Amino acid sequence: MSDKKKNFSEQKILNRKKEKNPFKRAAVLALGMAFSACLLAAALVVYVDPFFHYHSPLKGFPYLVDNQLSQNPGMAAHMEYDSVILGSSMTVNFQTSWFKELMGLNAIKLSYSGAFPKDQANIMDIIFERDPGSSKKEKKKVKKVFLGVDVITYTGGVDETKYPVPEYLYDDNYLNDIKYLLNKDVILNYILRPMADPDPTDLSNVYASWWTEEYYSEEWVLHNYTSPEQVVEETAREAYLASVEKNLAVNICPYIEQNPETEFVVFFPPYSILFWNDVLKENHLEATLEEYRYITERLNAYKNVKVYFFPDREEIICDLNHYADYSHYHPRYNRYMAECFARGECLVAGEGEKGKGIEEYLLHMREIVEAFDFEELLSRK
Repeated sequence: MSDKKKNFSEQKILNRKKEKNPFKRAAVLALGMAFSACLLAAALVVYVDPFFHYHSPLKGFPYLVDNQLSQNPGMAAHMEYDSVILGSSMTVNFQTSWFKELMGLNAIKLSYSGAFPKDQANIMDIIFERDPGSSKKEKKKVKKVFLGVDVITYTGGVDETKYPVPEYLYDDNYLNDIKYLLNKDVILNYILRPMADPDPTDLSNVYASWWTEEYYSEEWVLHNYTSPEQVVEETAREAYLASVEKNLAVNICPYIEQNPETEFVVFFPPYSILFWNDVLKENHLEATLEEYRYITERLNAYKNVKVYFFPDREEIICDLNHYADYSHYHPRYNRYMAECFARGECLVAGEGEKGKGIEEYLLHMREIVEAFDFEELLSRK
């Protein structure tokens, strides 16, 4: 047989083998379909962008906003605003419309429940885009940052966050965005579900707590409260200051210093009197008061910082009917604090300034705590 005929015969045999191997063709077809489906899914996520990772919201799409960790960075990067509300669950019941009404500000709320100072730093990195190597847009102009400070969290580590952070939504590395683009939860719960049952989130009141009116009662609060065991040894007065100083130096002060045209409105929330029962039982009253003092004096030293002190609002903290648990107050007190920011009430005067200084606030706080009848209150349980 000639080489030409031989080659022709071999080719025919190979062709027959290929025709007789449907599994290979099916596998190739399946892979092609899977790849196409992935491309379509990724394109849908990019187009709708429910976490606002690539662009601002589409006009008319009923976005569901309920995921602080995943949606805050996108909102910080792509929403229109001139002021920001930052803090823990103590800030979730602020309505941004109040800040427009009272102060003429176009505010955005970027709260993190249980937030540590590092959580605030993570989002301020995006708000201010302070990294000169960033590929993002030019630095935003922010008029005011309203920062709620929970003293308990400032005793933690400088790199400690309340929950694991989805880094792929906070960095500039698009290669790791596959975790967002091909995320089943994103597609089902943040694109398809809102399309099927449109009920867009009111961004003015985003992340608001679920408690309804009946939960704000002394009976409910006491039912769910357990008083700690008495600690005999007193915590040293300056025990917390090293951790507090580090957190301020790493996670808060750099943003204040690098943004002198932004006013930072720092405030301490009004926890209920039961918080102070915990403080007394755990025997760290002096250390806690010293922490308030140190943070206030450190931050009030900046010209672009104002500090507000609400913990000693006796008419609020001593009535548990204003709370849903030992620390979370009714939304009307978020409104009250917003009004105070507008009027300059409960402001702590800095050194050399006229007005009530931190020592007066702390003295009043001490008087409330030491005079309060905790035994009688807890007997109502």
